[in-house]
Amino acid sequence: MPTVILLDVSLSMLRPLKLADNSEITRKQLAVHGIHMFLDHLSVHSKLEFISLVTFSSIYEEKCSFTRDYNVIKSELKSIDDYDKTCIEIAFNGINQIVLNEWGNNTACQVILVTDGSSGIGPGSLKDSLSTINQRGAANPFPVPFAFPTKLHVVCIAPPNDISLIKSKPLYQKLIDISGYEGSINIPDGQLNEQSVQTIFQKLADEMYASFKGSLKCGHLESSIYLTPAPIPYTKVTDFEVNTSTVSNVIEVCGFISVGDIGSPMAVSRHLILPAGSPKDKLNNSGEMSVDYESDNSDDDKAPSFCVLFHGALKVENMAALVSVADNWFGFIYSWADSKKKSNLMLTLLVPGSDSVPWLGDLNNLHSLDGVPCDSVLNFPLKSSEKRSYSQNSVVWIRQAGLQSDIQKILRHAKKLPEKTQQFYKELNRLRKAAIQLGFMDLLTGLAFIFEQECTQLPGSAHPDCALQLTHAADALRKPPNIKHVIVPMQTNYTGSNQ
Repeated sequence: MPTVILLDVSLSMLRPLKLADNSEITRKQLAVHGIHMFLDHLSVHSKLEFISLVTFSSIYEEKCSFTRDYNVIKSELKSIDDYDKTCIEIAFNGINQIVLNEWGNNTACQVILVTDGSSGIGPGSLKDSLSTINQRGAANPFPVPFAFPTKLHVVCIAPPNDISLIKSKPLYQKLIDISGYEGSINIPDGQLNEQSVQTIFQKLADEMYASFKGSLKCGHLESSIYLTPAPIPYTKVTDFEVNTSTVSNVIEVCGFISVGDIGSPMAVSRHLILPAGSPKDKLNNSGEMSVDYESDNSDDDKAPSFCVLFHGALKVENMAALVSVADNWFGFIYSWADSKKKSNLMLTLLVPGSDSVPWLGDLNNLHSLDGVPCDSVLNFPLKSSEKRSYSQNSVVWIRQAGLQSDIQKILRHAKKLPEKTQQFYKELNRLRKAAIQLGFMDLLTGLAFIFEQECTQLPGSAHPDCALQLTHAADALRKPPNIKHVIVPMQTNYTGSNQ
């Protein structure tokens, strides 16, 4: 899960602190020391995580974009400048832009706010920002909740009895509550020093990046594995209950299916599968597992591994394994390659339930083709004999341009009346029905007004039937809406009007 480290570089972070040996250290130096420890933990236990470093005061600056090379972040920490006051709202606005540009709004991220417990003073302070949440317009919304799923963790480099921290703690908690996800406020226990700061960063790293170790089982063959990132419980809220599903420690293979038959089903998350005992030495500098069966000559690599065998078989046969990860929860394991020389064993978790892939049907009913006559084998995806309501052509207006295009199409037919009478009323009824279904009554009134304006602007060479039909259509659009009613052409004495 990508993580943004948001470091406060305001002047209050430069306040000196006297240690037990009478030496002095600033809160900023303690924060940098803690971040170093946090990155060291990731380099050992979670090498595949993307980390970004952002500093803020009254402005924000992305010091290091998302990377797996933690040494780059450490080098940036050595040359961080100091600025003026704390303004958390500006920093959160910057995080929204950075994450949306890099990952979009569907990728879950984590934000670690490292500060000294001061929430700022005067305009731009956190207290001032939170007090105006309900008074903001659409042009200046509060950046929390973030535009993407986010867990917010606040690390306060301050002793528990610090006055600024006591005042700011309820504000930080309100930020976490507004974000909509479980976060945390982390405060050193006892005296503020290097050891206490290191402890809270260690605790935070353990909670955020708890490794998942389980076993992959296929018949009598079994292998210990790691899943990166660790899967999180899936919670589904219904009208009457809340169901939470957790991935089991045993991932069991149910069968195999062609990758082409799987397609692209909706997934909860995707995870890299690593053989247990070798995730560290199997990772290259970019944090990817490299599989090269010819160049591995160490004694450890010569030991039989079901995970390697499984990976190679899926890759060669272009197959995927349907696996059970919990009670009535399934996933697919397959070989994924980002280049010709590198390939990874991946797990895609589906939505809990046996009907998560509609074109495969109930996953509990899948079975082997052995003994099934060839003429009775059907190809995927299976087509239902039922006629679905959504299989009909429907009007969808996602952007303003789509609605304008439909209106312009009607007006083009209107200018060619009476030759285009049938096409004009067909498109008019199509748009009218969609507007009634969506409750977009202002569209009908506006279209009637457009028709009346077109009547006044018709050239002298226009057919007389054109004005009559437009007036008739405008009057019909202003009548009480009835979705079953269809506007029919007006009967006139002009030639061609009854087409």
